[in-house]
Amino acid sequence: MNSRELIFEKNDSGRGAEIRDLAEAMGKAEAVVVGAGAGLSASAGLTYSGERFDKYFFDFRDRFGIQDMYSGGFYPFPEENIKWAWWARHIYFNRYVDAPVPVYKELLKVLEGKDFFVITTNVDHQFQRAGFPKERLFYTQGDYGLFQSVYPVIKQTFDNENWVMMAMEAQGFVKDENGVFQVPENGKIQLRLSDQLIPRCPADGGPVAMNLRADDTFVEDRGWHLAAERYKAFLQNCDDKKKLFLELGVGGNTPVIIKYPFWQMTYKDPEAVYATVNKGQAFAPEEIRDRSICADMDIGEAVKCLLSLKEERDGR
Repeated sequence: MNSRELIFEKNDSGRGAEIRDLAEAMGKAEAVVVGAGAGLSASAGLTYSGERFDKYFFDFRDRFGIQDMYSGGFYPFPEENIKWAWWARHIYFNRYVDAPVPVYKELLKVLEGKDFFVITTNVDHQFQRAGFPKERLFYTQGDYGLFQSVYPVIKQTFDNENWVMMAMEAQGFVKDENGVFQVPENGKIQLRLSDQLIPRCPADGGPVAMNLRADDTFVEDRGWHLAAERYKAFLQNCDDKKKLFLELGVGGNTPVIIKYPFWQMTYKDPEAVYATVNKGQAFAPEEIRDRSICADMDIGEAVKCLLSLKEERDGR
């Protein structure tokens, strides 16, 4: 079934028309501002519960009763050695592997040839893994790939890739033919690291924390501020351009970062279009409803349709 057949098959629910409208808005836009939330990564297969969780965290589930990766990040583990064994896996399987479904890579193809910028609350680095240029990305809430000191007076972050790889190997994970860590065939892995593998801050030798925005100790390092300035400059430079504010998988947890600003910027610019793709949460305020496209559907499905329509339009 090609993209047109898929779209018209869904016309009864209205989603086909919305995707067609979105493709048209994308084609007319001179600048595209993408706002991405957790729903985008979930659509790409980076789910925090179910089969994926049970496959890699079954021992934590059985011992502590943890049911998903999200809640595990807040669990009061009895030892630092166990806590950091958890985080090594959590980081690795969400930051250092490609998403199972190529939604990010297909989104990049949809945006090809457009002047665009991405602001995201996601911390899994999947945009860069898919090939998005770093200078067009602003990760507002941190990065699984970074540590910071527990003392926020140290305004630095520290790459954790080497530590993660050592910690995964120490737990008994083995690499497959693609170089990706997997549970060994005998199913024997450790949920505890040695004292020597507990990460320490390179700046002062003290304890570290994840560079994730949870409270006012979050470190906004130099890279964070440079990205914030690039995002601000992009918005200023496209002030007189026809803009599409494209929101993907943004829920209600942190609406002040993406959703509310997108609504406000659309309201202030009579030429702007606001679009949201989010299964079960696609809506817009009445004030901009006539310039909004709300697609209540899976993001991966929508992106695939947009890419097919673009390729047909470009004669590929």
